[in-house]
Amino acid sequence: MQYPSENISIQPTKLLDQVRGKIRLKHYSIRTEQAYTDWIKRFILHFGKRHPRDMGAAEVEQFLTHLAVNGRVAASTQNQAKCALLFLYREVLAIELPWLDNVEQAKTPKRLPVVLNRDEIQAILSRLTGTHWLIASLLYGTGMRIMECLRLRGVASTVARLQFAWISRVSIAAGIVASC
Repeated sequence: MQYPSENISIQPTKLLDQVRGKIRLKHYSIRTEQAYTDWIKRFILHFGKRHPRDMGAAEVEQFLTHLAVNGRVAASTQNQAKCALLFLYREVLAIELPWLDNVEQAKTPKRLPVVLNRDEIQAILSRLTGTHWLIASLLYGTGMRIMECLRLRGVASTVARLQFAWISRVSIAAGIVASC
C-alpha cells in the first residue's frame, strides 16, 4: 500500500524563508525582517549567488569592507548589514563566525542630537491642524515612533466612536436626570 505522503517530494526550505521564519519566531519587527533579508540577498549576490554556508568570516569581512570603502555607506548602515549577516550565520545556519576584526569601519559623523525647547515645540504644534497635529502631539508626548503612531489610526477611530457614543449617552442621561 502506498501512502499519499510517499508521492510528495519534500523540497528544502529556501534560505530567505528560513530567515523570515526565525525572525518571526523571535518577534522582530517587519522592518527588521525586510532589512535583514535585503542585506542577506545583497551579500549572496555580491559573491555570485554562492550559498552563505559555503562562505565564512573572510567573505563577511570583505563584503562589509566593500560597503564602507566602495559603497560609502554610513556607519549605521554598515552596522545593520553586519547584524543581518551575524543573524544569518548564528541563528539560521548555526555557524559561529570568528570576531570580525579586519572590517574597515565606515566613519561615524559626530553629531549632537537636536532637542527643541517647549516654546519651539509649541510653535510647531500651533502651525499644525487636524490629523497632522494629533500625530505630532502623540509623537512628542509619548515618545512613539512614527510607524507605531500611524498604526494607531484604526484603533483611534474606533476609540473616538466609542468615546462619542459614551459621551452622547452620558449627555442624554444627564438631560433626563436634570428634567426630573
